[in-house]
Amino acid sequence: MKEEIIIQEFKNKYPEIEDWILDAKVAGVDFEEYFFGKGLISPEEFLELKRKVYNLPVKIFQIDEVIPKDILSKVSEAMARNYKILPFDYQENVLFLGVVNPEIPDFNVRVIDALRNILNVEIRLFLISIKDFYIHLEDYINFNEEVKKLVGDWRKSTGKQIQEEFFYLSQGVASAEEGPVINLFEILVRKAVALRASDIHLEPLPDKSRIRLRLFGDLKTFAYFPKDLHSSLVNRVKILTNLRLDETRITQDGRFRAMVQGREIDFRVGIFPTVNGEKVAIRILDPLVGLKKVQELGLSDYHFELVSRNLRKSFGMILVTGPTGSGKTTTLYALVQEINKEKINIVSLEDPVEYKIVGINQSQVRPEIDYTFAKGLREILRQDPDVILVGEIRDEETAELATHASLTGHLVFSTLHTNTASGAIPRLIDMGVKPYFIPSTVNLVIAQRLVRNLCPDCLQEKEIPSDLLKEAEEVLRDAPAEYQKIQIKSFMSLGCQRCNFKGYIGRIGIFEMFEMNKEVAELIFQHKGEAEILEVIKKQNFISLRLDGIIKSSRGLISLEEVFKVA
Repeated sequence: MKEEIIIQEFKNKYPEIEDWILDAKVAGVDFEEYFFGKGLISPEEFLELKRKVYNLPVKIFQIDEVIPKDILSKVSEAMARNYKILPFDYQENVLFLGVVNPEIPDFNVRVIDALRNILNVEIRLFLISIKDFYIHLEDYINFNEEVKKLVGDWRKSTGKQIQEEFFYLSQGVASAEEGPVINLFEILVRKAVALRASDIHLEPLPDKSRIRLRLFGDLKTFAYFPKDLHSSLVNRVKILTNLRLDETRITQDGRFRAMVQGREIDFRVGIFPTVNGEKVAIRILDPLVGLKKVQELGLSDYHFELVSRNLRKSFGMILVTGPTGSGKTTTLYALVQEINKEKINIVSLEDPVEYKIVGINQSQVRPEIDYTFAKGLREILRQDPDVILVGEIRDEETAELATHASLTGHLVFSTLHTNTASGAIPRLIDMGVKPYFIPSTVNLVIAQRLVRNLCPDCLQEKEIPSDLLKEAEEVLRDAPAEYQKIQIKSFMSLGCQRCNFKGYIGRIGIFEMFEMNKEVAELIFQHKGEAEILEVIKKQNFISLRLDGIIKSSRGLISLEEVFKVA
């Protein structure tokens, strides 16, 4: 694609686009490949530009969609990798072929004509994103067979026999590469990234090693390996993270970066000693999964309006609350990206920096060298910031400094560990923030949970258990008048090809929020607690976590049972 077209399309949003194009030329890499690998322009944005330029239909792969082996067999993996093409469907002698870049020299002659002649089929071209290409290139590999081969090779190298009773793999999983322990770990990582897993767990059991992945919030057993292979896998992780191989009695932590599916991804590692051996937890910090836009968080109109209004303010605090694993950091990054413009100086202080975002000056807290949130925040105030992101308000000093920053003309984003939005005020007071400062500093408080998103293609309504219906009706009785007559519905998804027969496609948030106003400020001045604050904000069109969940459940987005489970 000509660079003039790329510049014209993205110049306003990405002023650095010409420098990026020059860097891609110097690196000798295709523009789209370079933008994707560096995380500069989203694959979806570039796909939309390609659609305009090439006037071809677009193929969007669904989460967990897998290309059947019989369709993949029509194009060799070598050809697919070389030309960045993927066959994804076959109907009535027509092969549906996804292509990343139709401008490859002699593409029509070498690829299209060759496939027509060899297969005796018609070819229908679709544009695909480079992200989907790398994800579904993994579908060529049979994970089960490849891992068995790798374990067999490892056994041969160690002079041991395969213990089949200790080797089981979950069904319906695919991906891999060659080699013993190094490549075995590599294919585990590749497959976890392809499945959009957030974590990998390597767990020593009394008689075997268990591999589990966290997929959309739930842990799922992915594979079992022989017990004596476990220490080799742990050592491989230690080597990648520069941890001590000879230390097995204490916890260790680190991180490493790997090139996976055409881009660099960070991994955060924690090693924990157990009676059966060392357990390893690996957090996958994949920007394509963890970074979202505000519109992708699952905000309903009433909450989106609140967020948009407060993002336009130039000072004050926006706090995101919720338990561990509720998506607070994802929401925080989404909010900051919404205002990430050239004219705004955004500085962050995080522990750790989970995702690197172009245009934001991100700093990593390092308590081991006494670089704490409080000390870092003092330095940030000397960097002429407009917006400050503090990963978490954990102590009195950080709370005081964040409050001071918001009072002196800065917009501050941060998280708190409270379960409800109204609980954020008492929490700040407990941390030593003077009550009379809070109304002048806190603009918006958001509480959230993550709930699995039901697949719309296999959705069906189901009967609501009487006890659950009673709880939902109690929530509606306290709801604002316009929501009290909502028809309570519950749905389930049976599983289909689109959702890989799981019944859900990713996760969305349920939220509750309140803005600071005179009534709440008066309660804070009177040193009232969370219960009194909640009663006042309920009278101000307040949509609670459960009410937001009931509304989304009635629309068929999420399960009513799961709403009451997490909220």
